[in-house]
Amino acid sequence: MPHTDTLELSPAAVSAWADSVGVDVEQVEALPGDVSPRLYFRLRSRSGESSIVACYPESLRSACERFGETTRLLEKAGVPVPSVLARDPDHRFMLLEDVGSCSLYDLAGRTWQELEPYLHQAAELAGRIAGLDVPAVAGLSPPLDRALLERELEQTWREFLAPRSLVSEPQLAGRLERALAALCAQLAAQPPWPCHRDFMARNLALKDGSLVVLDHQDLRLGPPCYDLASLLNDSLFPPEELAFRVLDRAGVKESERPGYHRVAAQRTLKAVGTFARFAERGSPRHLPLIPPTLTRALGHLARLPESQELCAELSQAWATYLLLH
Repeated sequence: MPHTDTLELSPAAVSAWADSVGVDVEQVEALPGDVSPRLYFRLRSRSGESSIVACYPESLRSACERFGETTRLLEKAGVPVPSVLARDPDHRFMLLEDVGSCSLYDLAGRTWQELEPYLHQAAELAGRIAGLDVPAVAGLSPPLDRALLERELEQTWREFLAPRSLVSEPQLAGRLERALAALCAQLAAQPPWPCHRDFMARNLALKDGSLVVLDHQDLRLGPPCYDLASLLNDSLFPPEELAFRVLDRAGVKESERPGYHRVAAQRTLKAVGTFARFAERGSPRHLPLIPPTLTRALGHLARLPESQELCAELSQAWATYLLLH
């Protein structure tokens, strides 16, 4: 039998593999995936139990292996993650605990009063992740160092800002470019912390009223408060007073707020470029998130003394785009 990715990741192949690890499969349901080549299936056994099979094409086999390693690290630290029930030694398939289909992002229509306890719970989990053993995390994936932070913003410039003529005025573009380079340098100068790397509402599942952390295979070292910046500025946009309450309870001191605003500015601008790139690759569902995310980036830049004046000019230059979208 030929071993192409398409054949290996077919529902029939998934069912056959699950049967080989002891799942008495009655039904295989394909699930909506993310923008990566991974595929997901929900299995229902004849006894009524459900589980998830994550399928990895050859290009992502290393991510499958890392997921097992990060699962062990996070479980040891008391971070709830889906249990790994079985794994293909060739890193094609992984059988996972089914934690349901509801994420924190799916609660976006609720009041902030209702959502606040979940944000505090998430921030507490982010703290556990930040407390992981630094050498253990350092060996997993390349760090969010200055070069990587800058590459992320270069993508935003290339995929979003330039095509929409938001950096067409040369003097303003030059000042923004220098400000972003300085911001990335300041972030990279801080001692790095372990971070999930994508700790946002869509990666926090709700099971029995508690949060479960998903998609953690990219765990790595990054700037302090990176996961808090993701939580409070990516996909969900809590009002400033609520965000500050979460930061206060998470132990972020007033003197550390500028660092938070810098990493949040980088993260939100990075996310804008990522959403634009997703749309270019045929997944436009994130496009409605771009205007509030870009607005969030401006808000954080306005909080920093070194970028307040520049932010005022950017707000004027980008006002038409934000108004129309």
